[in-house]
Amino acid sequence: MNGKIIVIEGLDGTGKSTQFELLKEKLENFRFITFPNYQSPSGEIITQYLSGQFNESDESISAYSASSFYAVDRYTSFKNDWEKDYLSGVNIISARYTTSNAVYQTTKLPENMWEEYCNWLYDFEYKRLGIPRPDAVIFLDMPVEVSQKLLSARYNNDEQKKDIHESNVDYLKKCREAALYVSRCDKNESWTLIDCCKNGELRSIEDINSEIVSIINQIIKDGCM
Repeated sequence: MNGKIIVIEGLDGTGKSTQFELLKEKLENFRFITFPNYQSPSGEIITQYLSGQFNESDESISAYSASSFYAVDRYTSFKNDWEKDYLSGVNIISARYTTSNAVYQTTKLPENMWEEYCNWLYDFEYKRLGIPRPDAVIFLDMPVEVSQKLLSARYNNDEQKKDIHESNVDYLKKCREAALYVSRCDKNESWTLIDCCKNGELRSIEDINSEIVSIINQIIKDGCM
């Protein structure tokens, strides 16, 4: 029996990396993976893309070309690293996955093409490339204004350190809209949205993490019934 794949998603600056590291400390018998893998040959292409080295004048093309960069990175990671564990029943927790493409690349297209793009993406990665479909997606939702403050703090207020996505506030706002759209319309994957703010204030890291752990435990429990 294959393991389960649980994806931790969220826009830049929402604390995915922090939550991911805490999950490593708290959860046993899981395999933890993260994307993109910047240390791999495929990751080098993604680094070039994020630094703005590719001409994105035609976003209708870029949505698909950029998606292919990330898809190949996941494919090589699966085949060379964690396929054996997954097929032997090990449960996987992944920071970002195919769903990141759905969130970040969808916004380059008119909204009336979002469904068409998502159908293409899932067919390309899950069927054509054979990357396993996740069983659940946990999305850390946070207003972009709040995540931008956290990003600036991460880079010591050096805005030049932000990549082309992190520095584009309007783009990130559209990505949040796309994430909410995908979470509602995805018929094959179970999305859970975690509100990282309460009454306009950022929740504590530990409070958010406790909710994530509870959700993951419930997913695994339900899968074993």
